[in-house]
Amino acid sequence: MMLRIKRVPTVLSNYQKEEGEEGSRRGGGCGRNCLQNCCLQGARLPLYTFKKVDRINTEQKDVFEHDKSEPPVAFLNSLLFGEWEDRMQRGLFRYDVTTCETKVIPGRNGFIAQLNEGRHLKKRPTEFRVDKVLQPFDGNKFNFTKVGQEEILFQFGESEDGEVKFFPDATIDAENSPSVVAINVSPIEYGHVLLIPRVLDCLPQRIDRDSFLLALHMASEAGDPYFRLGYNSLGAFATINHLHFQAYYLTVPFPIEKASTKKITTLDGGVKISELVNYPVRGLFFEGGNALKDLSNTVSDACICLQENNIPYNVLIADCGNHIFVLPQCYAEKQALGEVSSELLDTQVNPAVWEISGHMVLKRKKDYEEASEENAWRLLAEVSLSEERFQEVNALIFEAISYSGNCSGTDSENVLEDAIVEHQSLEEVNAINENSHSAMVTGSQGCLVLQ
Repeated sequence: MMLRIKRVPTVLSNYQKEEGEEGSRRGGGCGRNCLQNCCLQGARLPLYTFKKVDRINTEQKDVFEHDKSEPPVAFLNSLLFGEWEDRMQRGLFRYDVTTCETKVIPGRNGFIAQLNEGRHLKKRPTEFRVDKVLQPFDGNKFNFTKVGQEEILFQFGESEDGEVKFFPDATIDAENSPSVVAINVSPIEYGHVLLIPRVLDCLPQRIDRDSFLLALHMASEAGDPYFRLGYNSLGAFATINHLHFQAYYLTVPFPIEKASTKKITTLDGGVKISELVNYPVRGLFFEGGNALKDLSNTVSDACICLQENNIPYNVLIADCGNHIFVLPQCYAEKQALGEVSSELLDTQVNPAVWEISGHMVLKRKKDYEEASEENAWRLLAEVSLSEERFQEVNALIFEAISYSGNCSGTDSENVLEDAIVEHQSLEEVNAINENSHSAMVTGSQGCLVLQ
């Protein structure tokens, strides 16, 4: 059976709602200064090229090792934030996200609640298919080649000569599709941007090894643990079938980053894989690796496995790219089957990567004022796979990893056995923690209001 749900999409571009409304413009290309052939000739954008990072520095908080020399421009503070604030001053955002109320909800998890009433106003409902994670790119629908060039902050790619460089006014090479960083015009937080790999190649929303490595390089270049990247697959509340990652800056730890983990195995390449413990959404945690590519390839192979098995999922890239969470989910499927309570549906919260990580973007003042750890936990518990299904999915992932070149020798033979042994001990830990959480009493005062 084909599952469909009606939902309100996030508007990622000022041109998304206008698709098909003004296609008959004449003169000056299409009149939108877009990224398609009609407007690309002579187009120029800033270009930031990063130095390829091969190894991880484990002595200084596991931040990817960089050359000691000063970069030509501070990637996060000067370039990304500077260009983002420029677009804010030019009125390209649909609302001022800096005025949205935010607080940390009392409780041991520290869920973050934001009241963002502007994010869902005046958006047209659309049909969103949730039963297929992999769907072909459709150029007739909205995609990022149709955005105005003013929404693009800069091009982002690997340096050809191994040195970090910045070109404030570079041509757009249509023959070698550039990766770009663009604003999200309906932002969740300060500095909310999109990383769009090889934008002109019109890749569908599916992770591959090259695109995921690019996302890790962006996290590494930012060099700030409060700047995270996230990914939503189709079926897990991605709204556009054009490959993209999201990222923004928030100076508070995400609850998922503080969650306990239980080690499952360490691969030959040094990548350690663990399982989240006592968190409402079951997921895997990846860290380490002898080289950046070890970590990137392992996680991307896990994502490819989920995609090919039609399992919706979300990914959080945290701690400058050193910590990565992969979270299979089933909320949209439950929604389509009528298995989600009307109470949760009425909140209009679509739990994508940020909500799953503990940043609850709420659209009604009532939900914000009544926000509690119990309510956040209840919503996220509906997102999670059952324990039995999660272990079935883990088996698929570990098998894919073991045959993808990330494991060799005894590692390839034992990775599934390690997962089974750790799962048996985890069942006991989870039972204890779930009983503990159900007995927990949540405080009702002392909210920390974020500036």
